[in-house]
Amino acid sequence: MKLTVKDMQGKDQGEMEVAFPLIENGSATQAVHDTVVAFRAAQRMGTACTKNVGEVAGTNKKPWRQKGTGRARAGSFQSPLWRGGGVVFGPRPRDFSRKTNRAVKRLALRKALSERLKAGDVMVVDDLKLNSPKTKEFLAVLSALQLHGTALIVGQGDDANLRLASRNVAQVELTTGEDLNTYQVLRSDKVLFTRGAFAAVAQRLAQE
Repeated sequence: MKLTVKDMQGKDQGEMEVAFPLIENGSATQAVHDTVVAFRAAQRMGTACTKNVGEVAGTNKKPWRQKGTGRARAGSFQSPLWRGGGVVFGPRPRDFSRKTNRAVKRLALRKALSERLKAGDVMVVDDLKLNSPKTKEFLAVLSALQLHGTALIVGQGDDANLRLASRNVAQVELTTGEDLNTYQVLRSDKVLFTRGAFAAVAQRLAQE
């Protein structure tokens, strides 16, 4: 499969071959599912916490005597039945992360990219270098490339001008070819690669 390479003005600059084998059939969908679920689970803080009977503040004094008052028996102000008492089986700090093998992650990324390539949602630019960190200049590039809606921009290395110019654009996410993951590929309407970043991703996917 070949991709058309454009410049920052949206003009064709030739073609490049996709250097990794595409997944043509319906396989690897489970790998995509497992990888996305694991990624989103890892984003959870897991800091929800409640106090049990032994942790709430209070005294050990018995509220009233055991017999003779006509009231129900009570032995603690920290009882879960009382307002301000402990919580029974409440949430505790926990780790939601799941383990995903490296080969599964690579397969899921290849599957996701294959689907986006076949759908025509992937674009490649020869380079993406801005003269200044101005959002106006960055938006002009997006307009020339006809990128509308949400977009994932995959660059090569850390470009300060590109990072600063794009951070105020809510519908744009910036990453690098080394950090690209399956969830990022799937969540945006369009995926824009620089030539170098696409080559870096292809090298990742070609590894055994």
